[in-house]
Amino acid sequence: MGKIYLIDVTNRDGVQTAKLGLSKLEKTMINIYLNEMGVYQSEFGFPTTKHESNYLRANLRLHAMGVLQPIHLGGWIRATVEDVEKAFELVPEIKDLALSISTSQQMINGKFQGRKGEQDILNMAVESIEAAKSHGAQNVSINAEDASRTEIDFLLRFACAAKAAGADRFRYCDTLGYDNPFSIYEACKHLAQDVKMPIELHCHGDLGMAVANSVTGAMGVVDGGQDAYINTTVNGIGERAGNADLVAVVLALKTSKDLAKKYKFGIPVHLKIASKISKFASYAFKVEIPINQPGVGANAFAHASGIHADGVLKDPQNYELYDFEELGRGEPEMVETGREIASGEYSGMAGFRYVMGKMGINFESRDDAEDVLELARYANVLAQKPLVADELVFIAKYPEIARELLTLTPLS
Repeated sequence: MGKIYLIDVTNRDGVQTAKLGLSKLEKTMINIYLNEMGVYQSEFGFPTTKHESNYLRANLRLHAMGVLQPIHLGGWIRATVEDVEKAFELVPEIKDLALSISTSQQMINGKFQGRKGEQDILNMAVESIEAAKSHGAQNVSINAEDASRTEIDFLLRFACAAKAAGADRFRYCDTLGYDNPFSIYEACKHLAQDVKMPIELHCHGDLGMAVANSVTGAMGVVDGGQDAYINTTVNGIGERAGNADLVAVVLALKTSKDLAKKYKFGIPVHLKIASKISKFASYAFKVEIPINQPGVGANAFAHASGIHADGVLKDPQNYELYDFEELGRGEPEMVETGREIASGEYSGMAGFRYVMGKMGINFESRDDAEDVLELARYANVLAQKPLVADELVFIAKYPEIARELLTLTPLS
């Protein structure tokens, strides 16, 4: 029986959301929280984009140091030999890659304007996979953009050709949220049975079904005898109407009627991190968590109706499927005003050392404290908001990594 794994794409798809973005330090903190949560892989950025290089290499060093383990760190590029070559030129240490190309007739005709046909798409996928493997890539996912609007016969040919070329996973992309739970279940079960390789589900919320489609698509893959990898983003942030929300997907698989009996995670997923990662992403993106967001919204455990309030006081399970403590809610929160003093662009040493000491960070010398304070100031300039406690602790523990994350090298 196949298992289910999570691949979070906040640091790739989430940051592509119009009008939103994250600093490199904020992206690193997302990776740390994802690792704590039990997410199998973070799609952590774009290895062909030069301003990502220092960040990507710094995070791969954190992986080598054991800080970001066991999580995998995967880059996303187009399925072209040119992109593969560029990725390994800028980030030679990378081992996990997602190679993406459009497969539907709508995309082939609309994007390539008659310059490419189906055979060209197959050739590009095969050549890019072979190039990635020749450079030492250990895990390659081939992404069929707009898979839900692709004829199933071509999708099968595409996936089989990719598998023969050495691809490790096939990503079924419901790029426009076009699928429904029934159609995606059937398509993914068919693919799993015929192609016989692990399948990723990448679903968007244009019709409000990203979580439902992700879960049922994964059910189809498992019923087809293969491992399923669900793509998520924190708080569902993503292009247009967003992606499948990480916490909602986990809650559905753990709590929805009878699902957990058959469809199991391949590695433990720790919901205790849910509140922390959701709040951080909300703060970093400057996007409030909707009050009705499953698990982490302000009203997720709020009861106003007299009948509901009475019932939940007698037994929370009367009106709650899961406990707020399961999601890490109800923990004490730091409200120390010195947090702003500590992380501001113009912070002073006395306030900084006091607040860091309150968090258990003490410096051996004033010079060490000044170095970390200077890095915190630069991080604040890049983020344009006060740093949270975990960011300050990270900078203090890994100042050289932080320095690299804060360094952008302009094109010469």
